[in-house]
Amino acid sequence: MTAWQPSASIAALKQRAQIIQQIRTFFAQRNVLEVETPLICEHTVSDPYLNSFTCVDPTNQQTLGFLQTSPEYAMKRLLAAGSGDIFEITKAFRQGEAGKQHHPEFTMLEWYRVGFDHHTLMDEVDSLLQLILGVPAGERVSYSQAFENTLHLNPHTATVEALSHAAQQTDATIHFEQRDDWLDFLFGHVIGPGLGHGKPTFLYDFPASQAALARIRPDTPPVAERFEVFVNGIELANGYHELNDPVEQEKRFTDDLAKREQLGAAGIPIDTKLLAALQHGMPACAGVALGLDRLLMLALGVSNIAQVMSFTDPLSHLHDTA
Repeated sequence: MTAWQPSASIAALKQRAQIIQQIRTFFAQRNVLEVETPLICEHTVSDPYLNSFTCVDPTNQQTLGFLQTSPEYAMKRLLAAGSGDIFEITKAFRQGEAGKQHHPEFTMLEWYRVGFDHHTLMDEVDSLLQLILGVPAGERVSYSQAFENTLHLNPHTATVEALSHAAQQTDATIHFEQRDDWLDFLFGHVIGPGLGHGKPTFLYDFPASQAALARIRPDTPPVAERFEVFVNGIELANGYHELNDPVEQEKRFTDDLAKREQLGAAGIPIDTKLLAALQHGMPACAGVALGLDRLLMLALGVSNIAQVMSFTDPLSHLHDTA
């Protein structure tokens, strides 16, 4: 393949187009409205572990906005304005993400269902995966069960020492200060790769400290009403029973910014327009973001994200298909 040619074969790109049309039909049959939100946004996500690209006007060096990492905030403003059920297929951008399953510019499928909780939305995600991938109905495993099954640990109550000891069995030389960092390491290196083989795995009810923008259910211990979906060890989607409390949302923004400062990440302005939308009233709903390129990788049976993208310039060297 020479430098000017597409990353993916033309046959793969035709299959990509067919699958995207299947997805649109899936939502049309459910009366879910397709929407379009801006790629350059005034605000961006506060997640401490996500970094956005900024757009700068070269004539005066003023920041115009951020390339969106997700259409989430804009879609929630549409929900608050009365859109009803919505979905979007859009480009998204994240710094520092490149490899066989990542690219800084990628395609995201995101949708929101009014009146759904995370379990009802899992049913719908499951139906979509059966349609596109031809897989059996998925299994559901709680975050706690996944740790118990693989590591014989309760992730909600295990001490940092116990988590550290479990991590040492991987032969990795690491050290973390926070429990969630140990949990993330163990999940990413030990548990996640074993999920979703034979049929999708829906992992749900995460620790409250990992709620992101999901509601927290006051169990003992409290859990975040969110889920992740895995197929063949690949994380495919992340969904929430959405937080719609503006006071709690502002607190989480503030907590995220404090964490970003602690990590040395760039500070970002709080999205006051999202807070105003929540104050106006966003309906009770559940939402999910699905990595469309990864879904296409699974559907086409390829191992590299470049094989389902038209072009990966200027980072083609990061997608070695050898």
